[in-house]
Amino acid sequence: MNKNDIANIRKQFKLNNKYMHIQEIFNVYVKKETGEIYTHISQPFEMLEKEAQELFLANFKKVLTGQLDSKLFELKFQHDSIGGTQEILHEGLQSSLSEDWQQQMLRIVEKMFAVKVYEYDTVVTFIRGEYQKPTKKRDQDAETGGDDEVYSSSFIFCSFNKADQPKKTLTFDYIEREFRPNTNLDPIINLTTPLAGFMFPVFHENAADVNRILYSAGKANEPDYRFIAEVLNCEDIITAEEDKASFEIIIQKVIGDEVDTETISNVYEEITRVVQENEDSEENEEPKLDYKDIERILTVSGVEDVDAEKVEFAFKDVIEDEKHEFKATNLVPKKIKISTNVADLAINPKEMKKVKYIMFEGKKCLLLEIEEDIHLEGFKLDTITL
Repeated sequence: MNKNDIANIRKQFKLNNKYMHIQEIFNVYVKKETGEIYTHISQPFEMLEKEAQELFLANFKKVLTGQLDSKLFELKFQHDSIGGTQEILHEGLQSSLSEDWQQQMLRIVEKMFAVKVYEYDTVVTFIRGEYQKPTKKRDQDAETGGDDEVYSSSFIFCSFNKADQPKKTLTFDYIEREFRPNTNLDPIINLTTPLAGFMFPVFHENAADVNRILYSAGKANEPDYRFIAEVLNCEDIITAEEDKASFEIIIQKVIGDEVDTETISNVYEEITRVVQENEDSEENEEPKLDYKDIERILTVSGVEDVDAEKVEFAFKDVIEDEKHEFKATNLVPKKIKISTNVADLAINPKEMKKVKYIMFEGKKCLLLEIEEDIHLEGFKLDTITL
């Protein structure tokens, strides 16, 4: 799935939406420390009070919020996982009876808490429904389009949330004019910060792919690898942060320890150009870079003495998988941080050419080219000509 596919599904989680029909919601309450299922409740989603529906829909949007390969990960199921989560989810997707679907979801909950027991109560929420997308927009002058023909797929969605214990508080009774302790100590389900979640199946070019699942981590660049392997039974992943770090090590091995800001700027500009060309061509596949692409990027960026053999050697020295390809969108940082004892700066990669590291009168200086005046504590700084 690309970011547009995910964004389109996320925005469908709203009340009275004809393109997203949630048939059933199944909540499983699990006790802390023991991992014992305390209770589970299933009901048609439309039977919930409107406020409860809105809270859950906002929670589902939260699960689908974040950058790909940072917080959201498209995972591939392990081929040799007999009786694994893929099979359970597929059977649940095909179940016509609510009881059968619930039993399949309870099997997944049991797998979750066989791997890890939490120090707090938790709630695992499952929904199943149907997602629709028009095949094409309706032209004002055309007789077809819009809802006349839609892509339609069934899906299962899961959100995993913490149950917070309320703190004892003191309340004031206006009628009796006295202070009283708050006796309502029911657990509060934290729907604003999901611990994890997933959606099955994923969608590629509007077609369902049951061999993959979309996993959402609780925090960016902190996926639960054990959950991925032992609960979802999926293959290993590399986060965007790890991918970027490996790329930087390869570049350092090829270029060396020292580099000027213009070269670094050229490298990021070339990668950005590759990404932009891909977006302009409306390709569904994100652009990826192998060692040959890295050689070309370094060459056009002005790096001297670059050849395929040198890049390939550095690539194999850092990456175990010789066929690994970097996702171009993972490699360009939003900001490049420069830290010194005097000041910390965050520079846009495309502005790196305006930063120079120079020696002036025997002292190391960071020269930053700017276009506007500088104000300090209400004063306009006076310029000094060197």
